[in-house]
Amino acid sequence: MGKMNVGHKMSPGEIIFANAQLVLEGEVIRGAVRVRDGRIAAVDQGGGVPSGAVECDGDLLIPGLIELHTDNLERHIQPRPKVDWPHLAAILAHDAELAGVGITTVFDAMRVGSVISDGRTDYRKYARPVASEVMAARNAGMLKISHLLHLRAEVCSETLLEELDEFTNADRVGILSIMDHTPGQRQFRDLSKLKQYVCGKHGMSEAQFAEHVAGLTAIHARLGAAHETGAVAAARRLGAVLASHDDTLSQHVAASAGHGVQLAEFPTTPEAAQACHDHGIAVMMGAPNLIRGGSHSGNVAASELAEAGLLDILSSDYVPSALMTGAFRLAELWDDLPRALSTVTAAPARATGLDDRGCIAPGLLADLVRVRLIDGAPVVRGVWSHGRQVG
Repeated sequence: MGKMNVGHKMSPGEIIFANAQLVLEGEVIRGAVRVRDGRIAAVDQGGGVPSGAVECDGDLLIPGLIELHTDNLERHIQPRPKVDWPHLAAILAHDAELAGVGITTVFDAMRVGSVISDGRTDYRKYARPVASEVMAARNAGMLKISHLLHLRAEVCSETLLEELDEFTNADRVGILSIMDHTPGQRQFRDLSKLKQYVCGKHGMSEAQFAEHVAGLTAIHARLGAAHETGAVAAARRLGAVLASHDDTLSQHVAASAGHGVQLAEFPTTPEAAQACHDHGIAVMMGAPNLIRGGSHSGNVAASELAEAGLLDILSSDYVPSALMTGAFRLAELWDDLPRALSTVTAAPARATGLDDRGCIAPGLLADLVRVRLIDGAPVVRGVWSHGRQVG
């Protein structure tokens, strides 16, 4: 790491971010970052500000955040029950929202696996056409940040294998998570919590809820095992990182490890989180859980796992701005800003094999976020993706 040369002349296409608090791996230093052709060319120490540089006024400069699991695109496409918003407008709004809160890489999560026998529209196929629309927008240069796919393979469904067969290596599927939302286990062990969630969201009656539970239970009994096997095979075929979802028991984690799972999304108990670490599986928890002080489903609190050293990665889940806020909450809990920010930068990059981002270091992509703490809240003051300002 060099010293900042205030006399350095900037070349065409070069940007220097000067007089910033640089959050590096394991330390925070006063210094500057030189960007050239979309990548970090140099990291220098010192508070000097060369002519033409971006004066950061002592603000934090951090790597762009990496989001592995977000329902946000789905929310834009269906802003109200039974409303199908124009997809390109939804994709662009989703992209801009993430850029605005400091996320520069996102794995857009899309459920794969439909339930076609109960007449409900929210369990119908949608991932393949939406994925194609995201890819088309990306290829046309319409998007501000990097988009990859996260296929959420629902084993408790009727059409999972057919839908997975529609995806190929050209789709940039980075993560495939095996989900099992069969009532009475994993996330919804407590049926009263499931009833509260489903009836509140969809206005079901008591009789409709009972029919819903019975229908899904029957589907799982008939197809669950074959779907789980097929999902594991699809992840291998697509070259995707395999993730588990809502592991609750050590037996769940042992099965995940046997499948080759590398990432555990939202384990619901300390037992499962500890088992994940014992098997070398990274644990991801929801930032909303951390910020709210607990899980809306009554499962383990993210803060409990953080205090036990069992939390590796944060996800914004259903609130994009929660990723930045959650990381700074962890910084307070751990009294360690670099460690906390690694849960939304370096750790998710490592978990998904993205070796070109996640840290501020020469040679990596210039995905950078300028942040100032005001009254304890992180305020985003600038976002750059591949060296281009996008927020």
